[in-house]
Amino acid sequence: MKKLENKVAVVTGASKGIGAAIARHFAAAGAKVVVNYATNKESADKVIKEITDNGGTAIAVQADVSNEADVKSLFENTQKTFGTLDILVNNAVAQGYAPIEQISVEAFHQSFNVNVLGPVLTIQAALKLFSDKGGNIINISSGASKYPLPNASLYSSTKAALDAFTIALSKELGVKNVRINSILPGATDTEGAAAAGVTAGSEYEKMFVEKTPLGRRGQPSDIAKAAVFLASDEAAWITGEQISVSGGMYGF
Repeated sequence: MKKLENKVAVVTGASKGIGAAIARHFAAAGAKVVVNYATNKESADKVIKEITDNGGTAIAVQADVSNEADVKSLFENTQKTFGTLDILVNNAVAQGYAPIEQISVEAFHQSFNVNVLGPVLTIQAALKLFSDKGGNIINISSGASKYPLPNASLYSSTKAALDAFTIALSKELGVKNVRINSILPGATDTEGAAAAGVTAGSEYEKMFVEKTPLGRRGQPSDIAKAAVFLASDEAAWITGEQISVSGGMYGF
């Protein structure tokens, strides 16, 4: 039996990068997956095709996780299609790297709305769909929550808030048999990292690799494998944790 056989999972921000990898790995492990996307329908449909071509089950649902009405629609679609929910992965992210002098009020609110308010709204909705057996929540945080970088004060702050949220909710939701954990990726090869200037052969990439004991940047699949473990019954005694998946990279 596959690790996530007959489970239903919602993965936010799953049209590319870490979210897409998690969706694919969940489906391969037997889960029925809701691939959420905000704007990139073409990429989301590509993820769906990859999953279904490999015998998996998935649907794509558009929703801005910082919008309450969108979140309601996302989970209504999930219930309509699959009837229930077992796993929620909060992966949707607004990155926003900038020196403090350049952080606008708009950028501040966008970052906190997507990275912090988004998980608040999705968790509230997920709790209504989890069965009496409980549920499982995985928040994709960042190593930057514990080891912030220059020009990442805003992004790091949102991820630190998400980690605190994870710890508090583990104590609040344990009585409902709902587990919640954070995964803290290190330097990972994603579209978001490339947009921030961490491209193959760049000085930023060299810096990250030099600081990583395993000598490479992470791949989205590295994070996805950890997510499958946390979502499975093998992790049934793990909650409230911040699990670093970083190749051993600590600090800068």
